[in-house]
Amino acid sequence: MASFADMLLTAAAGYFIGSVPFGLLVARVFKGIDPRLGGSGNVGATNVARLCGFKWGLLTLVCDLLKGCLPVLFHVSSGDFGLAYVAGICVILGHMFSCFLRFRGGKGVASTVGIFLALAPGPLIIAGLVCILTIWRSGFVSAGSLVLVCLLPPLLFFFGPPGSALFSLLIAALVVWAHRDNIRRLRRGEEKPWMKKQGQS
Repeated sequence: MASFADMLLTAAAGYFIGSVPFGLLVARVFKGIDPRLGGSGNVGATNVARLCGFKWGLLTLVCDLLKGCLPVLFHVSSGDFGLAYVAGICVILGHMFSCFLRFRGGKGVASTVGIFLALAPGPLIIAGLVCILTIWRSGFVSAGSLVLVCLLPPLLFFFGPPGSALFSLLIAALVVWAHRDNIRRLRRGEEKPWMKKQGQS
């Protein structure tokens, strides 16, 4: 059983790592662009790709994925799933409410993928394939992201480590909340597609 001090240190480290705004750093360093001032105004990989190009969005995706994966993997490798869950939740909170961005941030999808890549890769692959299919069919990254996080809790209930279903449910709630504006736009038919359709200016 982890001590309170271990939990506090893990929470602080997870929040700090999660708070690092890689999307803002990548966009500013390599393209001189502030992603908060264009597109969706988000610092996540999708908006960076939209404003700066695919490769810079991909770099942001990898960085945000790793900041979810590595802290959780550290604790999973030592067999302490309790601390892994604490680290994961705090990474997501840091990403969404970054201390470097006046407690604003991204929507946590890439970091969620990283967390479950370390915690439960099998269920993640299944949810990820459905996510990709949803994006391909709909054209909306937000729709695929919501499908991903909502599929994880039932998958982990059957195939994940103990406690992982509840953990994934908490993360899903945070990610869905972060996508509340996307959900409204999807309902109104106003959401921006990932790629512009042919003939669209």
